[in-house]
Amino acid sequence: MMKRIITMAVAMMPICMTAQCFDYDMTAQQPVYSQETGYGYDILPAPTSKSNEPFYFSVNVPDGNYKVRVVLGAKKKASNTTVRAEGRRLMVENISLKKGKEAAFEFVVNKRSPKINDKERVRIKEREKTYLAWDNKLTLEFNGDAPAVKSIHIEKDDVCPTIYLCGNSTVVDQNEEPWASWGQMITRWFNENIAISNHAESGLSASTFIGGGRLDKIMATLKKGDYVIVEFGHNDQKEKRPGSGAYYNFSYNLKIFIDRVRSVGAEIIFCTPTQRRSFDTNGKIRETHANYPEAMEAVAKRENVKVIDLHQMTRELFEAMGEEDSKRALVHYPANTFPNQDKPLADNTHFNAFGAYEVAKCVVMGMKKLNLPITQNLRAEFQDFDPNHPDDWKTFKWAPSKIASTVKPDGN
Repeated sequence: MMKRIITMAVAMMPICMTAQCFDYDMTAQQPVYSQETGYGYDILPAPTSKSNEPFYFSVNVPDGNYKVRVVLGAKKKASNTTVRAEGRRLMVENISLKKGKEAAFEFVVNKRSPKINDKERVRIKEREKTYLAWDNKLTLEFNGDAPAVKSIHIEKDDVCPTIYLCGNSTVVDQNEEPWASWGQMITRWFNENIAISNHAESGLSASTFIGGGRLDKIMATLKKGDYVIVEFGHNDQKEKRPGSGAYYNFSYNLKIFIDRVRSVGAEIIFCTPTQRRSFDTNGKIRETHANYPEAMEAVAKRENVKVIDLHQMTRELFEAMGEEDSKRALVHYPANTFPNQDKPLADNTHFNAFGAYEVAKCVVMGMKKLNLPITQNLRAEFQDFDPNHPDDWKTFKWAPSKIASTVKPDGN
């Protein structure tokens, strides 16, 4: 039986007296999502008791951060469950439980819509209109070899620190397989006391991010104690408008990020752009970003902004993997790997799930190197990572989402 609890409702309900809460017993029958119910199974068919197929569950909630507690496991079968939220943000990874066993996990999901205020909205792209990250629902994906969930508790959290992400296709919550970015993997490593709000989108530069109202959207909820991580460079270097250039318009826009973020007492962190997979004849990565990483570091030095050197770490990662194996970190797949894919995919910019997972670990290590207080909220199972010694792609286990596309994300 499902119970929906709203704080203002009734005094006899002792749970969540200061926030909006929702509780769902997933061992009982639940409806298919509709606007009328405001909750239920979504996107894929509802699971049956004997099904091992992935499924989604959505709840209509206002914008904000929500602490989620899921109890995984099943009474009558062994289970293996991965939990992702919204646009494939990894939250809980490959949890195997014996028949009759259960385990609880907590994490925070940031839910947002394009609305900034009563008069303004983020100017999202046409392709973003189908993104789970921009709709009016908080959506959970339960995937794995045999996904099983016993209960879901969702509670509004208005006080937890939030890490806001600004960037392009290497950062965005990629909505579809096989594309992935570090912004949707880094959620795996922070505990239930931290929210991550990813406002990146494929093809954006620092100027188009600001011009599209995305920084305004962040500023609408940004508060003291929050962090804003900014990674640009890939698309900025292709801008040809008057004033474009690393030490002109790009640096100017970085200063806008700095001033606005600091105006509310939040902390800004720069993240130099990820490398493209482009090897020279000596097995070394070619520099393809011109002077944009150096310009970012110059602005950071002048303005006393901390920097995560992801540019260098991804260079080390690709070179450690080598010219051939580094394809395993990007969207390189032979024809017919995915439905309706009649041609090979060979993308040297955009990561697959394994590559995004590795790069997310690089970002976390960059945070630790900077001694950011936020790293006190890393999950206990996070182990220090050296990009010169990457994980073995052969042992990486990923349960692909059913939402897939062979269309390359914007930008390069």
